[in-house]
Amino acid sequence: MDLRNLIKDAGVIGAGGAGFPTHAKLTSKAEYVLLNGAECEPLLRVDQQLMELFPDEIIRGLSAVGKYIEARKAIIGIKGKHKKVIAILRKRIAALGLSNYVEVMELRDVYPAGDEQVLVYELTKRIVPEASIPLKVGCVVINSETALNIFHAMAGNPVTNTYITIAGDIPRRMTVKVPVGVPVRDVIRQCGVENFDNYAVIDGGPMMGSVRNNVDGYVTKKSKGYVLLKKDHFLIRKKSMSIAQARVISRAACGQCRMCTDLCPRYLLGHNIQPHKVMRALSYNLGDVKEQQIAQLCCECNICELFSCPVNLHPRSVNVLFKQKLAEQGIKYQPAEIEFKARSAREYRLIPSKRLIAKIGLSAFDKPAPMTEVEFRSETVHIALQQHIGAPAVPVVTVGEQVKAGQLIGKIPDNSLGAAVHSSVNGTVKEITDNFIVIKVGSYE
Repeated sequence: MDLRNLIKDAGVIGAGGAGFPTHAKLTSKAEYVLLNGAECEPLLRVDQQLMELFPDEIIRGLSAVGKYIEARKAIIGIKGKHKKVIAILRKRIAALGLSNYVEVMELRDVYPAGDEQVLVYELTKRIVPEASIPLKVGCVVINSETALNIFHAMAGNPVTNTYITIAGDIPRRMTVKVPVGVPVRDVIRQCGVENFDNYAVIDGGPMMGSVRNNVDGYVTKKSKGYVLLKKDHFLIRKKSMSIAQARVISRAACGQCRMCTDLCPRYLLGHNIQPHKVMRALSYNLGDVKEQQIAQLCCECNICELFSCPVNLHPRSVNVLFKQKLAEQGIKYQPAEIEFKARSAREYRLIPSKRLIAKIGLSAFDKPAPMTEVEFRSETVHIALQQHIGAPAVPVVTVGEQVKAGQLIGKIPDNSLGAAVHSSVNGTVKEITDNFIVIKVGSYE
């Protein structure tokens, strides 16, 4: 079986983002394969530790993808501040005899260095066109945990676990390996907080993650972090505001200062995204949403909303509002340009991570979250049928059936983009719904 089908059968998806099925990235040739080890979201500590603990596996997974797509070079992008990890990677690349193929390039400690299009530019100086993907400029991008999962897929082992950082205003910060489907509540209990009544949980990083309505959900393959903060923290109050509320505030107070646009990472790469113009359209109640197609270029990094705006408005939320309206009318952005050039001011407008962390009130919590071994003893796991971009997986098991960890329980629908799902535990299928396969945990022979 070739590498692409091994990855497909193992259910490998983008482990640190939207969950795009990885096998679908390997259908075309590319000049570069890039490893996104930037992990620029404040407080999260997964990728940097995986590269330190499993360098050989990650390097081999990355180089295997590169050889498969006939890339002439594999590049690992990691922030220069991680000197110990960089030294380990370079040493192991040499030991594996891959020095002529795999290179480590150091990134600046800025946000969002891990944005896919920013990463492509920093590592290759190529600019992904508007509304396009890295493949358009000869690049395929995977992240560190995805490369690790690819290595395991090469040995026939599917994705049944994910690595998660638990961080924030808590006694114990840690990074843990978690079986897919474990209740979120069981994960955050590890942090040393007994009573969660005064806490809110951000699912993902502080910048792009969303505040959970409750902690009754379940871990998926793309779960990367849970940040716990007191409910009265600035970040929780800001992120808890509805789009309707954000619309009223933004419409009333925007002074058209342009700061949201001037610091936008995609604008600085030469794209036509200009949040201040979308804010203007909201203020004047312009009804023709066709004129606001530039909102679709927003990557929702949240710089405009959490860092740039001097009066604490909500440009990202307004972009999202127009995105929704455009989608409802079936309108898609049509680029007017083919080639792009980074704006001359870009070098002077990059946002240092420490400054960002201070601005959003997280400096006191910017501490290590060491890899910690934890045994989860959940009575049931809920394996989501849609943990990825594309169609939900189709169950291939029945209620009452006994399954083993690693067993296929959901397949990709025919002729669809999707990802297979596997049981993360030994147990018995208790329930199958439109969204989950519920497995009662219990070993058996």
